[in-house]
Amino acid sequence: MTKSFCTLLFLSFWTISTAQDPAKVAEKSKEISNAEKFSERSGTLIQKEFADIGSIKKCKVQLATFTDLIGGQITKAVRFEYEYKSTYSSDTKLALLDSDEIEGMIKSIKIIQDRVFPTSTTGNYTEVTFKSRSGFESGCFTSKTGWLPYLKLEKYDGNSYVFLDKDDLSTLLGILEQAKAKL
Repeated sequence: MTKSFCTLLFLSFWTISTAQDPAKVAEKSKEISNAEKFSERSGTLIQKEFADIGSIKKCKVQLATFTDLIGGQITKAVRFEYEYKSTYSSDTKLALLDSDEIEGMIKSIKIIQDRVFPTSTTGNYTEVTFKSRSGFESGCFTSKTGWLPYLKLEKYDGNSYVFLDKDDLSTLLGILEQAKAKL
């Protein structure tokens, strides 16, 4: 009886400790762009086309066009692709920025250039971040040398950072303006 009770108690604690929080599971499933949702629909024949727009710090920027060949619907997005290489492995990091989010990112870059970079850094660590619905981030943070801009392609992956120079934001802005014109 005691062994059965101890076993039951152990299994109860183990089940509770390894169970996933339904809110976190739902949150992760929500972190997908509208373009990804469109391209992953079942019962459709999807054509994916990626046209190069430019690159920044070895991060390729493309215009992604998803076409439902059965229904004739088309969705476009900006695709970021970065090849992460370490001593022991390499991995391709991807992010999609939906067409309705491009204008917000353009405005964010302009605000960072016009209002954030001119300010001197205080002694406190500070972050300024634009986030897309898929978890893609762009922004800047303070470092010992001043503001450091970055892109982060995947929300839960520390290896998906692309660190930029201040001047690179102008290049990125130009690339996004080109993408916006092609939508």
